Amino acid sequence: MPIDCMIVDDDEMVLSHLRSLVVQTPFLNLLSFHTNPADALIAIENNSLKLVFLDINMPGLSGIELARIINNRKGPEAPRIIFTTGFEHFALEGYKVNALDYLLKPIDYEAFIKAAYKAKADIESHVKQAPGATGYTENDFIFLRVEYELVKVYLKNILYFEGFKDYVKVYVANSDNYIKSLTTMKSLEEKLTANSFMRVHRSFIVSLDKIDTITKNTVRVGKTLIPVSDQYKESFKKFTDKWF
Repeated sequence: MPIDCMIVDDDEMVLSHLRSLVVQTPFLNLLSFHTNPADALIAIENNSLKLVFLDINMPGLSGIELARIINNRKGPEAPRIIFTTGFEHFALEGYKVNALDYLLKPIDYEAFIKAAYKAKADIESHVKQAPGATGYTENDFIFLRVEYELVKVYLKNILYFEGFKDYVKVYVANSDNYIKSLTTMKSLEEKLTANSFMRVHRSFIVSLDKIDTITKNTVRVGKTLIPVSDQYKESFKKFTDKWF
């Protein structure tokens, strides 16, 4: 079933380019497009959209502000948000409003289709749930203290945690940035699902399904090589034994 989507961008050229990318994608159905975020908000409230490609830097009402309003008003029925931006530093702000992904301008089709497929998989996975379900269970996300806010982060987006004395860096997929949270590694271990995350070092907790390669003393997540310390080798060996 096609996914009804919307594009919101105050730049006519970018809007036209995004429309052409949507048209090239068979499983997307462009329901409407807007240069004015206020008009887009009205359209979102009056339609059952599943996905919005949303510019961040817009006059009057920013994409971040619009996404926050959508989430507050629509709740579990809010459409997925894929931000489009010319500035990488907005990535963290996107995660604060549960953005599914973000695309850095200028946007090519390879990056666009990757994000679109990610949205498709996420939307279809929740369609299969029982009627009346909210779409997520309490084990699908955690709240992290970031400055003066509690920020919801979906576990499926997390690559690994790196602990420091007074805080933890949380590295997430599809971002070169990290989330800096005022928490401890011990506190995180208590909140995380044991069969999905594992502590491999005093300073590292990794998402098991994000591990790309394994050696006796290291794991690699993307481009990052993470050490497995002696303290955690026994528990990690139990995980790797089924593969060797």
